[in-house]
Amino acid sequence: MTVPEIMTYLEAHGSESIKKILVKHGVQEPFFGVKIEYLKPIQKKIKMDYQLAKDLFDTGNADAMYLAGLIADDQQMSKADLQYWVESAKSQNILEYTVPWVATGSKYGYELALEWIDSSNESTAAAGWSTLANWVSHHPDNELDLESLKGLMQRVIQTIHSSPNRVRSTMNTFIICVGTYVEPLNAEAIQAAKDMGVVMVDKGGTACKTPDAGEYISKAVNKGTLGKKKKDVKC
Repeated sequence: MTVPEIMTYLEAHGSESIKKILVKHGVQEPFFGVKIEYLKPIQKKIKMDYQLAKDLFDTGNADAMYLAGLIADDQQMSKADLQYWVESAKSQNILEYTVPWVATGSKYGYELALEWIDSSNESTAAAGWSTLANWVSHHPDNELDLESLKGLMQRVIQTIHSSPNRVRSTMNTFIICVGTYVEPLNAEAIQAAKDMGVVMVDKGGTACKTPDAGEYISKAVNKGTLGKKKKDVKC
């Protein structure tokens, strides 16, 4: 499929009612309001296409950019590609889901995440913490720098309440993912959740709630899924 063909398909499957919902969740124009269920057939057909993914991302259309993440050949993505994506994205779903997903599957995810969390730009920093959350949920524990992760958890404890809104949200998710997916650091993550206390995040008038990190981690332990890694972070 070509970019024009895909854009025509996306426009035909857009919905004004979905657009209204997505706007409340931080998705910015231009976009058509396409449900993910309509993106899946294209993903299944294309599977992976490095250049097509980059071309779709370059449209600036949030629906096309989301699809770009689903079909991206993560291993072919260069550091420059990923940096361009994080700098070009405007919509919350692209910054906190699409870009982190692709970065996690690339060779540069952890390296870039550590750079992004130091950014003074709220969106870039949020993407960095989201990438770290995805990284620990996907990569085996023996491939993780556990001491570095301990230091990052301490950083969250010390700075989360003074950080920008979206950074607070993704920091909280990072603690949840460490506690849920990194078994050797489960106890430290539970303690970090206690030390953080209640994390307040402005959800923009939506019904979404900020999960309690300690409760979320405990549910994973009770379900017997502690340390069970995700095969694929994209959805």
